[in-house]
Amino acid sequence: MSLRLLISKICLASVIGLLLLAGNGMAQSNKTAIRIGVIHNVTGSLGSIGGPSLDGALLAAKQLNDRGGVLGRPVELVVRDGHSDPAVIAAITRELVHMPHMAAITGLNDTEMALAAAPIAEKARMVFLTSGATSPKVPLQFPRFYFMACFGDNTQAAAGAEYAFGALGLKTAWLLFDETTDFTVLLAGYFKKRYTALGGQILGEDTYGGGDPDFSKQIARVRALATPPEMLYISAGPDDIGRLVEQMRKAGIDQPIFGGDGYDTPLLVETAGVAAHDTYFTTHAFLDPSQAPPVVQQFIADYETEYGVPPETAFAALAYDAVMLIASAIERADSAKQKDIAGALERTGDFPGVTGSINFAPAVHIPDKEVTIVHIVGDERTLAAIIQPQGVPAP
Repeated sequence: MSLRLLISKICLASVIGLLLLAGNGMAQSNKTAIRIGVIHNVTGSLGSIGGPSLDGALLAAKQLNDRGGVLGRPVELVVRDGHSDPAVIAAITRELVHMPHMAAITGLNDTEMALAAAPIAEKARMVFLTSGATSPKVPLQFPRFYFMACFGDNTQAAAGAEYAFGALGLKTAWLLFDETTDFTVLLAGYFKKRYTALGGQILGEDTYGGGDPDFSKQIARVRALATPPEMLYISAGPDDIGRLVEQMRKAGIDQPIFGGDGYDTPLLVETAGVAAHDTYFTTHAFLDPSQAPPVVQQFIADYETEYGVPPETAFAALAYDAVMLIASAIERADSAKQKDIAGALERTGDFPGVTGSINFAPAVHIPDKEVTIVHIVGDERTLAAIIQPQGVPAP
């Protein structure tokens, strides 16, 4: 059983430092542990990406402690399940920022969830490094202590638009997005802006509400178009996309479907099966050891050794990178004090993450990273491209 599953069974209600320190010779250390708060949505609508994310964070802490900790001190993760609920996340963040010896907080893969934590951490002058919440607007709202380990939605949307229009020659699109979440609304808007700037034409737009079970009305409107679109761009979260794709394909809509990293969940293929064929999505890494660089190969091997399965989503790698990045900042600052960590993060250059090189600068807390494009063929993921978009819409 993975640590994530074990902790989930006890509701993530306690500090798990002892679990991480056991067996590596540091459990008896008298040195004060460096505490890092970790919030992931292991349960609820975001659980399919939050669970693997937690496993990635736990793996990073274990490896740090196996090699002697940080500044000679053990690393202790204080893990909490956000339950995919902003109110719960806000309460958790208030708890963590007041906990003694807390160095920084990391986690979360959704903009709405990150917005519940960010103002609290900013007010407390504590670093919040999101592993996977991709809105480029949040660092502008909380410019001192909020950092991103991931690229922004404007970057991934631009990459999808450029690949669809340029590499595949898809000149017309139909746009559908979940109108109830910041992530899906922003992603759709950025895609439209870049796609139309390239010369693409949006033949129609529609919305749905997250968690809707039936998309027959939206499907009927696509089928009623006088000229069918050459592709669909569907901005959806992980809990909806498998169901959405399955219903589209059953209704005879066979055009390529594009989307963002909300598709990077095992639920897509588990729900849609071979109906997911010819679906493309942008994400943070392609976790296939046969096509991956050495740093990714090592992460895949270590994750599988620890948990018995390969990483299910690139969000696991992002969460791993986030913990390692905080540890690197503490080492470079030679301090676990909150303000020192923020300063060291801003000086980060060429940090060798599993999900790509990470660089920050004063007032620039979003890394400029390449975007991976995954193509599902049958029910198998394949690597379509890794690109740096040429034109990225402003946040």
